[in-house]
Amino acid sequence: MPVYKYTAKNLQSQLIKGTMEAASAETVRRTLRQNNEFALKINEIQEHHKAYKLKPMELSDFSRQIASMLGSGITMIRAIKIMEERDIKPAIKKVYSLLYQEIQRGNTLSYAMELTEGSFPELLINMYKSGEASGQMEGTARKMADHYEKEHKLRGKIKSAMTYPVILFFITVVVVVLIFALILPQFFTLFEGIELPAITQLMINISNSMTTYWYIYIIGLLVVIVLGGFLATIPQVKKALDHFKLKIPKIGKLMKIIYTARFARTLSSLYSSGLAMINALTISGATIGNSYLQSQFPQAIEQVRNGEPLSASIKLIDGFDAKLVSTIYIGEESGNLDSMLESVADSFDYEAEMATTRLVTFIEPVMIIIMASIVGGIMLSVMLPIMTLYQNIG
Repeated sequence: MPVYKYTAKNLQSQLIKGTMEAASAETVRRTLRQNNEFALKINEIQEHHKAYKLKPMELSDFSRQIASMLGSGITMIRAIKIMEERDIKPAIKKVYSLLYQEIQRGNTLSYAMELTEGSFPELLINMYKSGEASGQMEGTARKMADHYEKEHKLRGKIKSAMTYPVILFFITVVVVVLIFALILPQFFTLFEGIELPAITQLMINISNSMTTYWYIYIIGLLVVIVLGGFLATIPQVKKALDHFKLKIPKIGKLMKIIYTARFARTLSSLYSSGLAMINALTISGATIGNSYLQSQFPQAIEQVRNGEPLSASIKLIDGFDAKLVSTIYIGEESGNLDSMLESVADSFDYEAEMATTRLVTFIEPVMIIIMASIVGGIMLSVMLPIMTLYQNIG
């Protein structure tokens, strides 16, 4: 229901200001009059609702339902109402409710999505604007359903593949802390009064510091987390970190493939929907998820605006896989740019999956070697003094 801001006067000619939720401005006027207050000014407040951010699979489901119901002849407002009434997560239900309220007021779906302030990505909003303008809303919604389903599958595969290395890392950290804090101090009491090897003395110092000054370690960890989070919000630092991601051995290659696949799929969806290339490039650059790559797009867009081929402009961007430029060039020459972009996006999705598998295969033995080296060093620091004690006894 709309919210109105009003200015009124009471019987004592006192000025009164406030807000009221009502069906119309006339309802506000009548309600004030019943309270012996007389409206001087009534304005509707255009509320911007900050709501739940839909995940890729939820966006895919949203688009697929719209495409299905529009294809069945159901109107948009009725489609949103049906979606709202289903048994779904309360946060998503609230988003659909906000959309329904805005469409009831006569707004388009894309404008209603904008008013949610963050529930829907810019890409989906612009695609729906294009679909509404061209009258191809059903086809656009179906295409975006496929787009976000692929995005969800790629993210899921990467997340699943990286789960084991992350678990192994945390187990390593926990084991090392327990050894230093609880196990080693039991052995070090045996070594009092004898000359210790350098590695044993180092382990004793680390163990003593962890047991005596444990709170400093905790405070230091919290400071690092907070400081890291703050630095990551600074544009220059974020850009440098995003650039560094692309240069890390093994990981950098995987990131390039993922960003290239995301860009190609987004550009293909926008361009095939009839959006101008300049606008398609602007939106695609903003949805990549890497500020270093995004910072290079203005130069590429300016090149396209000046009449340069898209392949030559994309070649200026550092961080994309070289295969992308070749594919775009072939698409321009053959006149099938949209289909070539979709084809290369599918190809890069597969390559990203394979690269992730190879990366995990590489990380697992590295983590095991690191863990074995730490445990081996600890065992060596304990065994050397014990051997010295046996020799002295002998």
